[in-house]
Amino acid sequence: MSSLQSLRPSPRILLSGLIGGAATASGIALTATSGWLIVRASERPIILTLLVAVVGVRAFGIARPVLRYVERLISHDEALGELAGRRAQMYAALVPLTPARLGRRSRSSVLAGVVDDITDVVEAQVRVTVPVMSGVVAGVLGAILAALLNPTVGLIVAGMLLVIAGSCYLAYLLERSSQAELLAARARVQQVSDLVAGSSLELQAIGAEADARSWLVDAHRAWAAAVRRQSRGRALAAAIILTSTGIAAAGAAWIAAQQVGSAPVAALLIVLPVALGDGLAPLAEAMRALARAEGAQQRITDLLDQVPAVAPAGHGIPAPLPELTTDAVQASWRGERMDMPEVTLSLAPGTSLGITGPNGAGKSTLLAVLARHLDPAAGRYALSGDEVRDLELGETRARFAIVDDEPHVFASSARNNLLLANPEAGDADLIEGLERAGLRGLLAELPEGLDTVLGSGGRGLSGGERARLAIARAVVSRRPVVLLDEPVAHLDHATAVAVLRDLREATADRTVVLVSHRHDGLDELDMVIEVRADQVITTTCSRVARNRGDEPTEPADDVEAIGSTDHR
Repeated sequence: MSSLQSLRPSPRILLSGLIGGAATASGIALTATSGWLIVRASERPIILTLLVAVVGVRAFGIARPVLRYVERLISHDEALGELAGRRAQMYAALVPLTPARLGRRSRSSVLAGVVDDITDVVEAQVRVTVPVMSGVVAGVLGAILAALLNPTVGLIVAGMLLVIAGSCYLAYLLERSSQAELLAARARVQQVSDLVAGSSLELQAIGAEADARSWLVDAHRAWAAAVRRQSRGRALAAAIILTSTGIAAAGAAWIAAQQVGSAPVAALLIVLPVALGDGLAPLAEAMRALARAEGAQQRITDLLDQVPAVAPAGHGIPAPLPELTTDAVQASWRGERMDMPEVTLSLAPGTSLGITGPNGAGKSTLLAVLARHLDPAAGRYALSGDEVRDLELGETRARFAIVDDEPHVFASSARNNLLLANPEAGDADLIEGLERAGLRGLLAELPEGLDTVLGSGGRGLSGGERARLAIARAVVSRRPVVLLDEPVAHLDHATAVAVLRDLREATADRTVVLVSHRHDGLDELDMVIEVRADQVITTTCSRVARNRGDEPTEPADDVEAIGSTDHR
């Protein structure tokens, strides 16, 4: 975890900074030596007296790009390697926090934010450490050279460097102070854009298109204003660097005219501040990168410092087909109140359970507890008799296949979309999964079979096909428990019934828990519970009655309260 929480540069980055300083110093030396050579050549001396300067110009001209190339090669190789390592560590650190500690943002938004933050932190090695070290090395060498030729000009150059350092620090403070405002404005733009894009039909239905456009305009206007305010720090630093360079060059020219008798040396002293200013100009942008990296690092630290919602340690699970039992289980997402009533269940391997109820009653919370995305706040949850907190988190979650209401289709082949669930599956397993999920017709239509590209840029899928593809993944995964959260929420009645029927047939040998606010297809399950704010009611489905040889009963005549509590 420490490597995720540190902005300290690595040894290779420090080395590249020194090499970058040599490259910047070579550029400054090239400018200064060229100025000396031009003025000295105008005096028509013996050509042999110019050979050292000529060789120096060539050497500095060659050294600058070569050293810059070496610096970029080392720094970028180190940064890219560290980026891959930090991403892997970050994803591993997020596992115990998922999803209870990730807030209300969408999964894609959380992932994009984490990726961007890690990138900003790692890029600070290249965008901050290397330029700052290069500037320090070049500035010190330039000031020493000026002091050796003329102490007064050396003091002027040193003063210029101090002013530039102060302007960079001021730019950093201004950038840092406006980071929160800029991020809030950018988040507002994304929020409004998602709302307008995802609810366009509803907005048209109520005639709110003009209002939606005004929301977008206002959000973008606030974002633009925040960007302008933040850019003032960089603009101020850049202006100070240019101004101080001009003043230092003018001061060096005045001192050279008064105290230096050699015209070539005077020319060198005059162009030296100009060359230094040009070499130190990237420091203004480096301050922006530093402020971004510190803000990103703080967000990463705040995210990872949360107490996990699940216990990560424990022993393995010996049973391949676990029995799920809950005894008066309750759970809370934030710890402020219980987000579900007491639930007592006993699901033998191969049992199917439906969970219904109004929004906010705790259906998805119960599913999160079963999937070990959230540990119980009260009661007991066990797999084959073992308390889940005593079981190893990764092995426990590996027993569950999860299907939600928005299955993602990757812009890749059908094979890769299925191998995501089980990388060791063969083509025969993939075809079986598609057929058992009711996608035999789709498979026949794919021009290149399993190699056909799906999603963006490939063969598009309807809502029903996307739901069936998610079921096929669950089949291919061979995990003994399948948890489904509103898998047919966006489908019409006929399609929903057909999808759930295929689901039941495809998972006949597995434990299935289905959360749905609709009653489509629930009569195909063994049992249905209705989760309410203060109690849970169970219904024996007609399929169970038929299997027992009894006459099916109306659900309303066959209900029993199996658990209740005040919804605190």
